[in-house]
Amino acid sequence: MLNMVGLSFVALLLTVGASTLERAEYDYYKYHPMDEISSWMAQMEKDHPDVVTIVDYGKTYENRTISLLRIGLKTEAKKKAIWMDCGIHAREWIAPAFCQYFVRQILQTYKTDAKMETMMTNMDFYVTPVLNIDGYIYSWKDSSTRLWRKNRSPGPSGDCYGTDLNRNFDANWGTVGVSFNCSSNVYCGRGPISEPEAQAITYFVGSRKEDFLCFLTIHSYGQLLLVPYGHPDFTASNYDELMKVGRGAAEAILKVHGKNYTVGTSPDVLYANSGSSRDWARMQEIPLTFTFELRDNGTYGFKLPENQIQPTCEEAYSGALHIITYAHDKTFNGAAATAAATLWTMLLAVGVSGANLM
Repeated sequence: MLNMVGLSFVALLLTVGASTLERAEYDYYKYHPMDEISSWMAQMEKDHPDVVTIVDYGKTYENRTISLLRIGLKTEAKKKAIWMDCGIHAREWIAPAFCQYFVRQILQTYKTDAKMETMMTNMDFYVTPVLNIDGYIYSWKDSSTRLWRKNRSPGPSGDCYGTDLNRNFDANWGTVGVSFNCSSNVYCGRGPISEPEAQAITYFVGSRKEDFLCFLTIHSYGQLLLVPYGHPDFTASNYDELMKVGRGAAEAILKVHGKNYTVGTSPDVLYANSGSSRDWARMQEIPLTFTFELRDNGTYGFKLPENQIQPTCEEAYSGALHIITYAHDKTFNGAAATAAATLWTMLLAVGVSGANLM
């Protein structure tokens, strides 16, 4: 028979086991409705209070709170930042699945991976799992609404609903690749940033734009990495750099499961458009802004089967990490090199030679 110490030990094992089982219940390789994603966010903050904070930064048209996870190691220094949003289009369910996977991966690796620890020391990750919450919830209503794309604000006449949030930003708004008919999937709204969801990003990112090194917005489908600009008459000042980094990310993606991602501006590889969050972010002088169009190439389209969530997230994570690492190293390794060169110049100016330093 077990004595009291033995019984206590068994009880402890059962408690630990139950806790582990409870945490393991969240399945990253299935699609989750909004209430489960919200509960998952709260659990991430609870499980990782030293590095994860939920930040509320806006309201949807239907008055739901838009929240993000701020992830990073606490430090006294002013930090740079990485932005990632998912679910700006309601029907693109693989996007929120990726944001959740991305969060899990960086939280699992920073304690054992020196590079990730360094990046989380120097930068905060701002991750919005679902931006278009009203539309996302509507897309879960039944089979008839599964392919809903827009938000849920009423149109000017009141007989149609929804604005395409990725045509609503103040970036060549209303010029190409849009419709002014509210019934259209690419209806751009009554004016630039007319929608509360677009306003939330515009204020939150715009008010601290000098902090952001990178702006990643995750979509589906098409297996593309899109760089600014969506308007064919405009070219990003750092277009060559964006293409170089994007091609590096596509190579990283290819190595995971052999999937090819095409890199380019939207007019070159997809279609012209205006009012996208990617273009708006680049116009705010955030240097590295990309749209990810995840799997597939049209076989399943927006109804990507759940058995493809894991490989899609694994390859996209590799691509995103390439971009983020480049942004980090360019900023911090370059800054360190510049500081060292400046120090050496100052030493030479006061007559300190290499011999004096021995």
